[in-house]
Amino acid sequence: MLFHLDFQVGYSANMTQNDLFDIWTEEAGAALGAKEAGVVVDLWKVVGERNVIAIVNVESHEMLDQILLDLPIMRRMGQHVQVNVRAIRTYEGFASDVKDRHNS
Repeated sequence: MLFHLDFQVGYSANMTQNDLFDIWTEEAGAALGAKEAGVVVDLWKVVGERNVIAIVNVESHEMLDQILLDLPIMRRMGQHVQVNVRAIRTYEGFASDVKDRHNS
C-alpha cells in the first residue's frame, strides 16, 4: 500500500536549533535506512520550511501507524510534529482503470 506522508516539524520555545538538528540527524539516518530497505519509495525536503514529504510502501494501515509511532523524531518530539497521511495509488493503475471504463 502506498502512502503520501507530509511531515510539518515544529519545536518548542525552549529547544535550540542545535537540539532540533540533533534529533533531525537521527531521523535522517532512520529515513535513509528505510529508503535503502525499500519501505520509503522516496523523500523530499521542502526548501525553506521544516517540512518533509515521503512516499512509503507498507503492507497495511497498522504497519504504517506502528512505523510512525517508532520514528526517532516522533518518540523525541512527537507533540511538535504534524503528519498528514494520504493513501495513494500508481498513476499507471489509474490510467488502466480509466482506459477499461472508457472502452466498455
